[in-house]
Amino acid sequence: MAKASMALAELVEKGASDDVVRELLTHIVQRVMDFEIEQRCGAEYGERTVDRNNSRNGYRDRLWETRAGAIDLKIPKLRKGSYFPGFLEPRRTAEKALVAVVQEAYIQGVSTRSVDELVKAMGMTGISKSQVSRLCGEIDERVGAFLNRPIEGDWPYLWIDATYVKVRQAGRIVSVAVIIAVAVNTDGVREVLGVNVGTSEAEPFWTDFLRSLTRRGLRGVKLVISDAHLGLKAAIAKVIKATWQRCRVHFMRNALAYAGKGQRQMVLAMINTAFAQESAEAARSQWDVVADQLRKKFPKLADMMEDTKLDVLAFFDFPKAHRTQIASTNPLERVNAEVKRRTDVVGIFPNDAAIVRLVGALMLEQNDEWQLQRRYMQLEGLKTVSDNQLHRISAVVNR
Repeated sequence: MAKASMALAELVEKGASDDVVRELLTHIVQRVMDFEIEQRCGAEYGERTVDRNNSRNGYRDRLWETRAGAIDLKIPKLRKGSYFPGFLEPRRTAEKALVAVVQEAYIQGVSTRSVDELVKAMGMTGISKSQVSRLCGEIDERVGAFLNRPIEGDWPYLWIDATYVKVRQAGRIVSVAVIIAVAVNTDGVREVLGVNVGTSEAEPFWTDFLRSLTRRGLRGVKLVISDAHLGLKAAIAKVIKATWQRCRVHFMRNALAYAGKGQRQMVLAMINTAFAQESAEAARSQWDVVADQLRKKFPKLADMMEDTKLDVLAFFDFPKAHRTQIASTNPLERVNAEVKRRTDVVGIFPNDAAIVRLVGALMLEQNDEWQLQRRYMQLEGLKTVSDNQLHRISAVVNR
């Protein structure tokens, strides 16, 4: 396989112009197709080996319409059997799920004018209930298999965060929490492990959710990172018995609420001196110093810092190389932002199943996106590509 003419990082750093993005996207998908063909053939291009079970037979041209513009692809052909890349499916799972949710809302008579307009824009007039049922059944089968798959290996870091959507329940519109759990295993592989929907974030809800993960095989968790949910903290102690890390970003938002607008930058700078320390001991010592300095002007903030010291600084007990990622739920922020973007289109969900269908489909595709990123990095031998760079790539690849 020919080496890339330009490193991934160099391409990304050129900027987000359409030409660069198309060039980058073309390079990525061609490499992925080559990799998949090698897997099918049991050997690399031109390699002679006893393990080879198939061979290439030229290419066929295909124009691929993407948000970055039209891309000319050369899809490899095989002498035996056929090959068609999965990313060229007419409609991805999440798009199907979004359509299904809108259709379901429309048929059940709970659509708003905005949903009606979306239905017309998608050309979905005259959709029958049986067609919706078949579409929903197809998606639910895939999403269910993904959300209930066995969890293998050890997963030392687990992030849990919630976003809120509106749903109709018993004739009322209520706000429910959509819980997403993401973890990293000992090989550095990141995956979405679970999704759940609940009207209450009390301890029983969290306990059931965590137990569902452990029943599927979750083990080896050393640190759980989340916002300050009292019920979750109790459930972690009961079910997983791991250390709890209070999200640093959420803590800072809560802390700055105790300071006036003109004083927040000063308070932020003072607290950040604790986060800048090299060791857990130094960080906790500096935390106490800052709390004492703030006590005269902000007694409630000082009390809060005393109460939360161990939870906010828990990440200091883990390897320095990991601290940036495990100090907060930021690794989940982009995931939640995409969930909000898609769920805002629907507005009000007709039922909980529709929420799980759409969010589950999104998480299934997010998992595929992470695997694509990881595979490409392995192919290119890249180790230092930033998460921002990968996000630019995957945003184009998966849409």
